[in-house]
Amino acid sequence: MNPLSVSSSSTRGPAEHEIRDQIVAAANEHFSQYGYSKTTVSDLAKAIGFSKAYIYKFFDSKQAIGEAICSNCLSQIIAAVEEAINAVGISPTERFRRLVKSLITKGVDLFFNDRKLYDIAAFSASERWPSSQVYDMRIKHFVLQIVREGRELGEFERKTPLDETVESIHLALRPYINPLLLQHNLDVVEEAPGLISSLILRSLMP
Repeated sequence: MNPLSVSSSSTRGPAEHEIRDQIVAAANEHFSQYGYSKTTVSDLAKAIGFSKAYIYKFFDSKQAIGEAICSNCLSQIIAAVEEAINAVGISPTERFRRLVKSLITKGVDLFFNDRKLYDIAAFSASERWPSSQVYDMRIKHFVLQIVREGRELGEFERKTPLDETVESIHLALRPYINPLLLQHNLDVVEEAPGLISSLILRSLMP
């Protein structure tokens, strides 16, 4: 699976993917035990068995390692959403319902059944890391595609400016996109997809 695209400046040195993957995997395990914020690159170097200087050949900073982990995690959500909404022969209305459901269910599954991923994803969201911002932009683009298709087919209203409609929907979905906010809505994740979808779709009716 290809990770979300973030700046290549987060890596440096030889493009030895196996070693980079080894560092990322070991860092992921270390973060899960001690937390991202409490771990230093020196801690990682000692745990992995590499020198600190050697790690810096592949990553500029601890954040760059966290970005790699976060990007892989968020890419899994994007892949689940794409699979759900790109089914052949479904209407824009159904695509939107699938978008919301897959966003919430996959996010909950990743972030809260695997707390080590949540810790890094939450830090990414709070610090507005590139991986988090790219993820947010991808979700907004999905909304744009669905709304535009719905307008072209006459399923959705066309009076409201397209950018205003997309931005409003994106804001309405934010509590279930941002892991910092999602943690406060876990008690409603079963009914949330259906209720949110129905409310937004009613507002889109022509």
